[in-house]
Amino acid sequence: MSGPVESGESGGVGSAGQDAEADGEPPQSLHRPAQEESWVLGEPVEEEAPRAAKQPRLGGESLGLELSLNLPGSYDPPAPVTVGRLDTQEGLAQSMQDDAPVLQGELGVGVIGREVKEVAVEEEVKQNGDGEEEKAGEKEQEEEQQEEQESTGSANSPSEGQHLGLDFSQNPQMLTGSWAEYANLPENYLRGCKWAPDGSCILTNSADNVLRVYNLPPELYSYNWDLLTEMSPVLRMAEGDTIYDYCWYPKMSSLDPDSCFIASSSRDNPVHIWDAFSGEVRVSFRPYNHLDELTAAHSLCFSPDGAQLYCGFDKAVRVFYTERPGRSCEERPTTVKKQGQTGIISCMAFSPCQSVYACGSYSRTAGLYDCQDGSSLALMPTRHSGGLTHLLFSPDGRHLYTGGRKDPEILCWDLRDPGKVLFSLKRNVDTNQRIYFDLDPSGRYLLSGDTEGVVSVWDTLTAPPDGSEELLQPQLQFQAHRDCTNGISIHPFMPLLVSSSGQRQFLWPGDSEGDSASDSEGVAMVTSPQVRQDNALTLWWAGPLCPAGEGGQEQTAIVVED
Repeated sequence: MSGPVESGESGGVGSAGQDAEADGEPPQSLHRPAQEESWVLGEPVEEEAPRAAKQPRLGGESLGLELSLNLPGSYDPPAPVTVGRLDTQEGLAQSMQDDAPVLQGELGVGVIGREVKEVAVEEEVKQNGDGEEEKAGEKEQEEEQQEEQESTGSANSPSEGQHLGLDFSQNPQMLTGSWAEYANLPENYLRGCKWAPDGSCILTNSADNVLRVYNLPPELYSYNWDLLTEMSPVLRMAEGDTIYDYCWYPKMSSLDPDSCFIASSSRDNPVHIWDAFSGEVRVSFRPYNHLDELTAAHSLCFSPDGAQLYCGFDKAVRVFYTERPGRSCEERPTTVKKQGQTGIISCMAFSPCQSVYACGSYSRTAGLYDCQDGSSLALMPTRHSGGLTHLLFSPDGRHLYTGGRKDPEILCWDLRDPGKVLFSLKRNVDTNQRIYFDLDPSGRYLLSGDTEGVVSVWDTLTAPPDGSEELLQPQLQFQAHRDCTNGISIHPFMPLLVSSSGQRQFLWPGDSEGDSASDSEGVAMVTSPQVRQDNALTLWWAGPLCPAGEGGQEQTAIVVED
């Protein structure tokens, strides 16, 4: 693996506390002017060195593969179906039943190509007459043999000419990770990890208030896993204080540098928009309270089209427009006349099929709101024992998954009947730390870590069809880290997982009668017990293994036996 480009580190640190726009200046555009240079992985960028930090393109010459614009990471998702103003839970349920599409299995490229070729052969036979049937049959046979040869030749590469799905019938295989990056400072534990929307890189957050971007190692695409070395960040973006939340721009594509940016919110700082190529602050959004004091957002989420940035506050959501940075925003209170959702809005998510977004708060509740005007559609009953820290929709928009702090349950809500829990998932969460969970693109598998370092995999298709609330047992569990696994993220279209670990380690008072020393007042000195400190980012392969991959790695996941 080639060495990382350490550009943007100094620029990001120096720009963390600077605003991109003064109050009296006209609004700026979020996008930079188009660049004339081309961005190709493996080729040195001579004109602008800082831009080489984030590689926008996977070149076929250097890696032996081609990625076109029709990959799942770069296609435009369908526009959300607007359901209008829904004032009652019955209206929301009816809209979910009428408008929510049912996920259908994807038809492979090879199958589609074969069907098209069969139709073409039939038309050719009809045009040429019965005398040409034998020639058309020979042509079809030759084309089928050529297809088989191409599929056989591409079997040695996981990204060339085929789509590999997740395989949880066996333990995921650890490929590589990043450990030394977080060993320089004491207790520099990670606080989450997120794949880029196009799957080209990984974004992490850690206790040193630095956002890091990692590129995928080139050896991954050729199954040369024995050549993998430890990953190093290609970009660092330092915030001034504790980072509350961060997210990618949903339309992000490495082929378009203007779309590659990250939003982050930190204590006593405005919302910063970071350039994912240079690591500098492009613009900022500055929310102010009723005393005209700058206040920080506790949660961030872009709208599906990327035109708006939703920020969570105490009993309110503020909506900024990405084309108009500054302090101008729309405020949407979640509590009106002491009715509604109280507490700090700690997490948000948008439905992929409806004009609806969900908010979770530290008051242990989840609510559904209309995207048009922010009106409340439904407020879920209080079922969690701790404040909500993460929630997400299923790909078909019919289910909402919620999880909280110091709460062992992940609840699956049926949005066709708001307030009804279909099933629950059990995990071990003993701290206030935000522990993420994630769904695969098909919505079948849900993955989550816990405070013991164990990652659990649930198959949601095994849930009871009658909707009776039951505790769903995990299909697979494996020990991913020695410490708390707080982050888990699934690649958008490849069978790859990334996990992050670590938590704050507290010192405990020592035994005054033991070996610990005492001060002059006779109070036992504080000592540290045996802790399982593991601050790391780890990359996992969760697909079928080829012969080169089976023997190339000595470290494998450990199955947790009940």
